[in-house]
Formats: sequence, structure tokens, C-alpha cells
Amino acid sequence: MDSNRYLIFYLSLAAFFVGWHVWRRRRRHRAELEQLRQSREAGLNEPPSLHPVVDPNRCLGSGACVKACPEAALGVVDGKAVLINAAACIGHGACYHACPVQALTLVFGTETRGIDIPQISAEFETNVAGVFIAGELGGMGLIRKTAEQGRQAMAAIQRRGTAHAAALDVVIVGAGPAGLSAGLSAMHHKLRYVLVEQEATLGGSVYHYPRNKIAMTAPVKLDLVGIVKLGTEVQKEKLLEFWNGIVARTMLKMNFSERFEGLERQVDGTFLVRTSRATYHANSVLLALGRRGTPRKLGVPGEEQAKVVYRLVDAAQYAGRSVLVVGGGDSALEAALALAAEAGTAVTLSYRGEAFARVKQKNREAFESEVAQQRIRCLLGSKVQRIDETSVTLLRADGQAETLANEHVIVCAGGELPTPLLKSIGIRFETKFGQV
Repeated sequence: MDSNRYLIFYLSLAAFFVGWHVWRRRRRHRAELEQLRQSREAGLNEPPSLHPVVDPNRCLGSGACVKACPEAALGVVDGKAVLINAAACIGHGACYHACPVQALTLVFGTETRGIDIPQISAEFETNVAGVFIAGELGGMGLIRKTAEQGRQAMAAIQRRGTAHAAALDVVIVGAGPAGLSAGLSAMHHKLRYVLVEQEATLGGSVYHYPRNKIAMTAPVKLDLVGIVKLGTEVQKEKLLEFWNGIVARTMLKMNFSERFEGLERQVDGTFLVRTSRATYHANSVLLALGRRGTPRKLGVPGEEQAKVVYRLVDAAQYAGRSVLVVGGGDSALEAALALAAEAGTAVTLSYRGEAFARVKQKNREAFESEVAQQRIRCLLGSKVQRIDETSVTLLRADGQAETLANEHVIVCAGGELPTPLLKSIGIRFETKFGQV
């Protein structure tokens, strides 16, 4: 009799856990299916760069790739892994390495939207001799690999020699992982270099990650430093602190707030590199640019002021201030929502369109809720006319001008990739449509 009671108890317990597991899987499946539906409806199901493609014939639906993705870009739908939030994928490849049956392939572009990738050699040199590309612009987003590309490209530049009488051996453009690694290598090889960065700080795309975002990394070799091990998951802030420490220790020189504007090849094979501040004469050029490109500007009077920025990094610094957000995409809505969550912040969003298109449904709903509760003021059909020290003037759809008290302007209007500029100097690109 006792044995029957024990059997019933254990069977009941097993049934409970099986039922609970099935319920959790169904709930997660419904949520991931809804995320996929929303992404498709909002037109956000096109990945921006390197991303995984799942072979449904090999996928077991284990969810290992889903767990490995900190961006929540993957989900399991109908028993198979699916890219449910393609716009969030940054191409670090953690999912690829996590898959137990190798059902994922990392590719560029899709069947409907191609991505231009520069043609480079094994030494990261383009078809224009002396111009090298490393990092995101070449299609690689993984921190470890971009840093290694910067190191190898600089070694190739050192081997190329300094036969020409240019003032510099190399100009390095960009202070992300590839550019920082290249700068250290330039010092290691005793090359005459200049490193320019359009932002006011180092880090490249990592600097613009949200607060506390996990950056996927792995051991990486840096000249002058050696093998660096920070762990597989490192918060953005710790990674930036580490890089700043290396810069201070090695005395790596960088020119911040200096934008790359073009280069011209000279008859002797050297280059004149133009930036927003100077023109440099160099034997070689390494472009370690991100795919975010140069921020798209408004082109209005007063935009050059320090109060105008083009990305929101930390909403807390704007607490209690009057802020205008310009734009109508997800980045603009997310910036406005983050600002509105800070105590005492007066947030206004200006967008030239009459309605938001191609935004995530959850962002739209959260934004509309904040507007309804008067925590955000939304001015659709409006354009910035001028920016003054303590105010901003907008032109509304009815033709009337409105002046707002203002302390900060955050422009979320996207970026302009350097692809046309690079094509104009002869660098060849290949358009990838879902290809490795």
C-alpha cells in the first residue's frame, strides 16, 4: 500500500514538472512568435550586417543559440531557431559557436537586400594598393576578430615598407577595437602614425551600446600588451575602462573629434588624407571604420553647438533638463522613453513625418502611453529650423514657427556610410545577398 502511495506521489510530481515545462515552452513560443510578427509588420526583419541563417533540416530546436544571444535576436518558433528580431543582431557570432549541431551559417545580406562588402586581400589590403580595411566596415563585428585584423593589417603595412618620402607611414581612421589594436601595433613597429576618430571618445560602436550591455569577447592579442583575457561576457563599461587604461599606459596618441573626409592617391603612390581638421601625407591608410557611418546632420543654423549630439549614451546625464529628440525611428523613440524615465526631464520629440513607420510595436505602444500621460510631448509634421543657446525653433506642418526652451538636442536621424566615398577613390565592393 505504501509503495502505491509513493508511486502515485512520484508520478504526480513528474507529471507536474512535465506540465510546467510544456507550459513554459508554449508561453515562450507564443512570445517569440509575436516578436517575429511585430518585426515583420514594422519592417525590421532585415539584419543590418553579419547574421545567422538557420538550416531547418539540421536544427533540433534546442535553444542553445537563443540562450547565447544577448540581443534576444533569436527565438524558437515551431521547434526551429528563427531570427525573430533581426534589427537587433550585431553579428558577434556567439549563436554560431553555441549550436550543438552546426545548424547556423553566418552570412552578409539577404535574398532581398544586399550589403556592400569591400574586396580585401588576406592581409586586409583593398584593390587600391596602400589602402587597408579592418573591422566593421569589412563586415566583421566580433571584437576579438576586429582587433586581430587591425594588428595583422598594421604588420602588413610595416612589411610594405616606407620607400616613399611621406611625412607619415600610416593614417589610422577609427578608434574602435580594430583602430586601437592597429595604433598599438603602429607603436610596436615604430611607425610614424596618426590615429583620428570622429567621436569625442574611443570605443567605436561599443561606446554607443546601452548602459551595462554585455559585449561578447574572447582572449585577444594586442601588441605592447600581450594576450588579454576579460572573460566571455564583459559589460560595456568594463571594456571601455580596460581600453582607456591601455591607452594611458602605452601613451597611444589619438585625435578625437576629427572626422575623415576623403583621400587622394598621389602619383608616387602615397596618399593625402583629408579630415575635418587637417590634411596628412602618408604612405598607407588603414580604415577601421564602423558601419554606423557618419551621423546624418540636420543642416540648420546652430547645429555646431556642443549641446547637439547624435546618439543618446546615458539618459541619466540629462535628468532635470529640457531635451529635444529629433527623429522618427526606433532609436528616437527609445531615446525619448529613456529620457522621460529620468526625474524632472522635459522631453519633446520632433519628427517631420505625420506618423511613425518601421518602428517596433512595443516602442510605439510605450511611446504613445508616455505621450498620453504628458511625460513626452510629440510634434509630428515638424522640422527643426534653428538651434539657439537656450532655445530651439521648429517649423510646424501648418507653416507656423514655434520656439521651445531647450538645453540639449539629440538627433537620431541615422548615419551616412562611407561606401560612396570609398568607391569614388576606386575601392571595389561586392554586394552580398545572403552569402558567406
